[in-house]
Amino acid sequence: MDEMTRAYLECALWASIDNDGNPLDDGGRGIDAFAPAAIEKAAEDCAAFCQTAAQWVRQLPQGVSLSQMGHDFWLTRNRHGAGFWDRGYPKAPADELTRMSHAFGEVSAVLGNDGRVYLE
Repeated sequence: MDEMTRAYLECALWASIDNDGNPLDDGGRGIDAFAPAAIEKAAEDCAAFCQTAAQWVRQLPQGVSLSQMGHDFWLTRNRHGAGFWDRGYPKAPADELTRMSHAFGEVSAVLGNDGRVYLE
């Protein structure tokens, strides 16, 4: 699994809750809890985002890691209170990366009856 997808899924666990209001990353749940289809979907979305956003990613300051990109992509696409627009990046790439993230639509990490985490 690539670095961006791993961080994207880690952020999904950290930023999501189960039906009882508990964070999905409680109790030591890690990315191995994701269903294979969810991991595949995350990898596809991250790759598509990188391809679409390549020119803007190149305008970010040096040192912005793929891990940070995955984290910001999850937060921004789901309209959390942080993300590309909130990172202190230059305005033009931050605005464009935010717009592109929103175009992917929101997705939720949900805990299935089988104990696996799915993306809906």
